[in-house]
Amino acid sequence: MATISDVAALAGVSTATVSRALNGKSTVDPVLAERVARAVKELGYTPNGLARSLRRRETAVLALIISDVENPFFTAIARGVEDTAQAAGFSVMLCNSDENTAKERRYVEVAAQERLAGVIMSPTTGDSDVRPLTTHRTPIVTVDRRLGSAECDAVLVDSRAAAREAVRHLATQGYERIGCIAGPPGVTTADERLDGYRDGLRDAGRKYSAKLVRRCEFREAGGHEAATQLLPKVDALLVSSSTMSVGVLQAMAERGLRSGRDVGIVSFDDAPWATLISPALTVVAQPAHAMGQLAARLLLDRIGDRGARPATTTTMAAQLIVRGSSTP
Repeated sequence: MATISDVAALAGVSTATVSRALNGKSTVDPVLAERVARAVKELGYTPNGLARSLRRRETAVLALIISDVENPFFTAIARGVEDTAQAAGFSVMLCNSDENTAKERRYVEVAAQERLAGVIMSPTTGDSDVRPLTTHRTPIVTVDRRLGSAECDAVLVDSRAAAREAVRHLATQGYERIGCIAGPPGVTTADERLDGYRDGLRDAGRKYSAKLVRRCEFREAGGHEAATQLLPKVDALLVSSSTMSVGVLQAMAERGLRSGRDVGIVSFDDAPWATLISPALTVVAQPAHAMGQLAARLLLDRIGDRGARPATTTTMAAQLIVRGSSTP
């Protein structure tokens, strides 16, 4: 079985550099990190997670707490987290909170009780209770949503700017009555997308009307119900998630409406099916996989240095991809 010394010899670096590279340390030169990664792959080296756990008196497992594992956006985040964690010798425990604060709290308690090495989470609300983790000094990184109840690293997307751009696009296409299907109040991304919707209307010289807005869960059923209420009033919609958009498209089909021609649609998240429908769906694509990777690297850094640096917030940009659903 290959050892860390074998990896160091093949990569032409010190064992300390190998250790830092495997733990995702940002201080490792990218060229050296790539040499280490190639050597690990060639030798089939597996880090001794158990030995490291005994030294740290914690389990070489990370918890990933997300709100909906069926949502392709969170699935891509999970893959990014796992890819990075596995390369550093950590396993990932996937927890689905279902936007339920009680369920989320149980997973937080389990992570603390089992002395997991760290937690990446998309908080149900900005006030999600993570005291069991902070009490045990368990490192936390949030992804997609902010957490106001604890100081920790965060990886976010500029949802407000993305929503603003989407609404401005719909306005330039000639749509007059642009509505918004937003997520539930108190969820930071939902609030930010609604703020961006207002910004976009203002930029386009349009007045905001609460009658053209519905707030619901990030679910297919929520999107269907909201669209059912809004379709008689709007000729375009900004939809806050791809799962909601499935419900919106169902509601449109029930009424014989076609996207683009009858109702312009822009949806957050570039789901795998977005280009398989006709017309293809215009989307606000978020870098979900990259977000997961960065969140994992930040958490691994925290595990290594035990909070020696200030908390950071990284905000990534989304990309508006224009397709047929927003083109009259």
